[in-house]
Amino acid sequence: MFLPKGKLIIIGGSVDKGSFTERTEDLQAKLKFFEQGILNRIITESKHKTESRIEVITTASSIPQEVGSGYVNAFQQFNVSNTAILDIRTREEANRPEYLERLRKADVVMFTGGDQLRLSSIFGGTQFHQLLLEKYEKEDFIISGTSAGAAASSNNMIYQGSSSEALLKGEVKITGGLGFINNVIIDTHFVQRGRIGRLMYACASNPINLGIGLGEDTGLLISDGHKMEAIGSGLVILVDATNMRNTNISDVEMGEPVSIENLTVHVMSYGDKFELKTKKLELKEIKKVIED
Repeated sequence: MFLPKGKLIIIGGSVDKGSFTERTEDLQAKLKFFEQGILNRIITESKHKTESRIEVITTASSIPQEVGSGYVNAFQQFNVSNTAILDIRTREEANRPEYLERLRKADVVMFTGGDQLRLSSIFGGTQFHQLLLEKYEKEDFIISGTSAGAAASSNNMIYQGSSSEALLKGEVKITGGLGFINNVIIDTHFVQRGRIGRLMYACASNPINLGIGLGEDTGLLISDGHKMEAIGSGLVILVDATNMRNTNISDVEMGEPVSIENLTVHVMSYGDKFELKTKKLELKEIKKVIED
């Protein structure tokens, strides 16, 4: 299994589509999303803490300047001032020497939300993408992503699919992601948008992938490529199809309902840990107060 030296922090997103939101007037209201401990955890896990160089990559967003400024302001609330917006719009820009040099100097990159297909189609196979993978493998380097930025982090990526019709054959669309972690598939805004069917379908179609459903204001800190810790205030839902006994997914016609036998589902909350190699969940120990 791929054992990177860097860490991956993936986050389920906030209420509206995008990093904080795609509505500019709500940006400040959504800053609390990262004040629940996730943003602070990114900083404390980074190489130089509050002195770390952070690049906010707004490629996925349709309002990059507004969203990027929201992140810069949020980091400043935690006394991090060495933060900049890196808005790459084309594959040509992803190969520019000046952007590659900025990435070389970064300790943290933060992929915002928006459209994950922008991330995979613009970065996939570029020099920027290759440098990201190298830094993640060899350096004390953090890759973080929220919403679309989280969904694009794995080698397989959900990019489309109705929640209500997810368990109809062909409804969920999957393509290749950026490949920072293998053998998982990630969905975001998970609890709030009822996306359990999307993840079940994705896992049944290829059981080697562990399904990770990230609730809003919730994330996973992944170290060594396989050690997962739930962070934030909400829930992480894991769907494991390793022990699936049967499915009709290859037999039914397109648009027909899919049947799946024996999926395993885990629910994680703050402090719980999951080992990807062994598929074992460890719940955080709760210390009870003994009353006199």
